[in-house]
Formats: sequence, C-alpha cells, structure tokens
Amino acid sequence: MFLVPIPRTVKRIVYALLIVALAWFWILLAANPAFAETRFLNYANAQLTGQDFSNQNFEGGVFVAAEMREANFQGANLKNSMLTKGNLLGANLSGANLEGSLIDRVTLYKANLTNAILVGATLTNSILDEADITGVDFTDAILDRYTITQLCKRAAGTNPTTGVDSRESLGCR
Repeated sequence: MFLVPIPRTVKRIVYALLIVALAWFWILLAANPAFAETRFLNYANAQLTGQDFSNQNFEGGVFVAAEMREANFQGANLKNSMLTKGNLLGANLSGANLEGSLIDRVTLYKANLTNAILVGATLTNSILDEADITGVDFTDAILDRYTITQLCKRAAGTNPTTGVDSRESLGCR
C-alpha cells in the first residue's frame, strides 16, 4: 500500500478550518438560549408568608420549597407554575388559575381554593385536609385515589369560570 504525502498548504487549510470550526462550536456552547431570557419568576425557597399576590400574573412561576403560609393569591394566574414542596397553609387561592401546574408535596391545609381552576394540574402527595374546595375544577388533574376519596366527601359547587361541577371533575360517585 502506497501513502501519498499531503502538501503543506492543504494541511494548513485543514488546520485553519478545524480551528474555525472549533471556535464556532465554542461560541455556540457559550451562547445563552433565547428561552433563558424569558420572564420566569423564581421564588424558590422564598419567604412569602402573609404577602398579597392577588390578581397578579405568575404564569410559569417557580415556587419550589417556598414558605407561603396565609399568602393571598386570590384571582392570581399561576398557570403552569411549579409549587413543589411549598407550604400554602391557610393561603387564599380562591379564583386562582392553577391549570397545568405541578403541585407536588405541597401543604394546602386549611387553604381557600374556592372556584380555583386546577385543570390538568398534578396534585400528588399534597395535603388538602380542611381546604375549601367549593367550585374547584379538577378536570384531568392527577390525584391519588386516597386524596380523591377524601375530596369527594366535601366537594360541592360549580366553577363559575369553566362551568364544571367539582364532584364531576373529581369523578365522585
């Protein structure tokens, strides 16, 4: 087998192209993607006890492990927000839109959820004991069987925005 020598100018061109390609690759890796500059609100681990957030827009907001005891989210837009490991003990979420939100391991003990919209929300391992769920729309929400059984004992009313009966949205019998 015969090896043909590569001319020096071809080697220089290949090396130059390789350096340019690596430089472009480096620039692309260092660039911030456009979605990183959007207006996401991050309240992770925040102390929000007793604060008034009524009728505000928190769509896509992050409230991971936030302390929100007795906070007022009445009429707030919390669509597609993340509330994992949060504490909403005694909070007011009446009329709030929580559609598509992740509400995992959240304390909602004695919270006011009257007429809230929880369509497509994920409510797993959350404490809803003594929460007011009158008129809540749970359509397509992900809840465990035990929670559904407990909520069905006190579910009543129809959501004024969606027109859906609370018991029906939970699949109560």
